[in-house]
Amino acid sequence: MRYVSFENEPAAISPDEFFMNEAIKEAKLALAEDEIPIGAIVVCKGKIIGRGHNLTERLNDVSAHAEMQALTAAANYMGGKYLKECILYVTMEPCVMCAGASYWFQLGGIVFGAYDTKLGFGRLNQKITHPKTVITGGIKENECSQLVKEFFRKKR
Repeated sequence: MRYVSFENEPAAISPDEFFMNEAIKEAKLALAEDEIPIGAIVVCKGKIIGRGHNLTERLNDVSAHAEMQALTAAANYMGGKYLKECILYVTMEPCVMCAGASYWFQLGGIVFGAYDTKLGFGRLNQKITHPKTVITGGIKENECSQLVKEFFRKKR
C-alpha cells in the first residue's frame, strides 16, 4: 500500500478535497476493473492508512464495498478494531451496511462525495453511525457522482 500524507501539500487545497481526490483515484481503479466506481480511504492524523474500492464483482461478495475494504485495511494497520481518530473518505454516501460498520469501528468522521438518494444511509436513519462520528457530505460531489452516472450510462 502506498501511504500519502497531507502535511507536505500546498495550502491551495483543503484537506477534505485532497483526501477525496485520493478516494477518487480508488474509484477509478474500480472503474478500470468494471466495478461500480466507488473508492474509499481512511486517514489518521493526516496519513492514509487504508485504501479500498469496490470488489463485489471480482470477489463475488456483496459485502466487498470500498468502505469495508478501506476500514479493514486501516484496522489492520492500526493493530486494533477501533478507529476513533480516523476519518473515512468515500466517493459515495455509504449504504446502511457500511454506515453500520462505521459504528462498530467507532470512526471519528465520515466525509463523502456524492449523496445517494436511493441507498444512502442518511435517507433511512442517520443515527446508524456512532454518536461521536462527524458526517460531512458533498465534497467534490459532481466529480464523484459523474463517475457512477457514466458507469451506469454505459451499462444500459
